[in-house]
Amino acid sequence: MLADSPQTETVGEKAYRRIRTDIIFGRLSPGQRLKLEALKDAYGTSISTLRELLNRLAAEGLIVAEGLRGFEVPPVSGPNLREIAALRQLLECHALEQSFAAGDMEWEGRVVAAHHKLSSMEKRMGDGTGDSEVWKQYDWQFHQALISACGSPVLMETHGGVFDKYLRYQMLALSNRGEIAIREHRLLLDCALKRDAKTACEVLSTHIDGGVEHALASGSI
Repeated sequence: MLADSPQTETVGEKAYRRIRTDIIFGRLSPGQRLKLEALKDAYGTSISTLRELLNRLAAEGLIVAEGLRGFEVPPVSGPNLREIAALRQLLECHALEQSFAAGDMEWEGRVVAAHHKLSSMEKRMGDGTGDSEVWKQYDWQFHQALISACGSPVLMETHGGVFDKYLRYQMLALSNRGEIAIREHRLLLDCALKRDAKTACEVLSTHIDGGVEHALASGSI
């Protein structure tokens, strides 16, 4: 999941997070062969450690391990995006229902704060002064805040992994739906404060489906 790097991370963990982030944000391109010698220099770690990290990422579905042929960044396709989006919707809606039922004032504060950051960055994206990576980081934080009271670390972790795969497609397509997405995020905030899980799931479904269609319409996938 996309998050700030702890100060106590090892060199290997830092390399893992950097490679993972570079895949999600498209700096490592779909179908790109990952040559260990080049990666060793770029990420400042040993080849043996790199193999361990790439196998770990392969287990997460963010790398394709090809046996003796090495490693490759997974390709992208419309059907794969739709499958990832459907899984995200299923997990997130389930988590929303639990989170809305259990959320307290501290949870409300997290949701409001996360929405404020996202809304501010969305406006900057609209006038051309925003940073796309920071924008999507705030998008991730808002959706994570919404489900953060669900009470299940496993559900949160699973959702985070699926969200990152969905985010990879959004970054590759540079998918920004402007005022439509801003309005949907505001509706999700309103639903959270009212504890209206039913409407929130309906808004979320429209939000995710709209993101998929917008990304596919860009022609870059």
